[in-house]
Amino acid sequence: MLELLFEYLTFPFVQYALIAGTLIALCSSLLGVTLVLRRFSYIGDGLSHVAFGAMAFAAVFKLTNKMTLILPATIVCAILLLRGGQKRKIKGDAAIAMISVGSLAVGYLLMNLFAPSANLSGDVCSTLFGSTSILTLTKAEVVASVILSLFVVATFVLCYNKLFAVTFDETFAKAIGVKTDFYNLLLAIVIAVIIVLAMNLVGSLLISALVIFPAMSAMRLCKSFKSVTIFSALISVFCALVGMLSSILAGTPVGATIVAIDIIVFAIASALSKIK
Repeated sequence: MLELLFEYLTFPFVQYALIAGTLIALCSSLLGVTLVLRRFSYIGDGLSHVAFGAMAFAAVFKLTNKMTLILPATIVCAILLLRGGQKRKIKGDAAIAMISVGSLAVGYLLMNLFAPSANLSGDVCSTLFGSTSILTLTKAEVVASVILSLFVVATFVLCYNKLFAVTFDETFAKAIGVKTDFYNLLLAIVIAVIIVLAMNLVGSLLISALVIFPAMSAMRLCKSFKSVTIFSALISVFCALVGMLSSILAGTPVGATIVAIDIIVFAIASALSKIK
């Protein structure tokens, strides 16, 4: 099995998948802690369905670079969801549910009415569950993933203190002069970027698991925000690597395998927490 694994690692498409998958898992874990603490865990699911709808629209109109439509559409919806505050007539969970279901339904309807290819069910399954997309990345797509991932990591590191303040007590942070509206806007943009990246790894239906499980596992074992964030990143990267390698060897869907590894790690962390 080790010989087979080393043989697979010599293929460029496997190397591309491991590079992009590791970076995507790292980015997802960094913002996952913030989203869980702010009770926005479900926003990843909602925005992933927005990205699915935008992807269907781009496929129907045969856009060469789908990212030019998917990323802006996801960013706009993320801003609407995170910056509405108390003035919204439609509150948090209801707004996320409406956008999520609406985008998913419209996207699937468009793909049925104007099927971009003969294998419609295969295209939908790959988009929803990330069956093979991470193993078919081109060099240009990997470069784009690296650039966007570096943007997410740099933003989190440079704005760590401000994001920490906004996460735990937005009202107090605003009272002491922190530009909370700006950081909420920045957070919305970063989340949208992560969602678009993660679609290639686990598909639109499993993105929430990639964001939530590492954070929840880390919270079972660590107490401080900093330690939880670091441990969450380590868990996420470990699960992504093990999941991708297991998927390649066993021939299982990449996204589902990664999430299964995340579930196992969460169960182990929960057991260790009880023992501790």
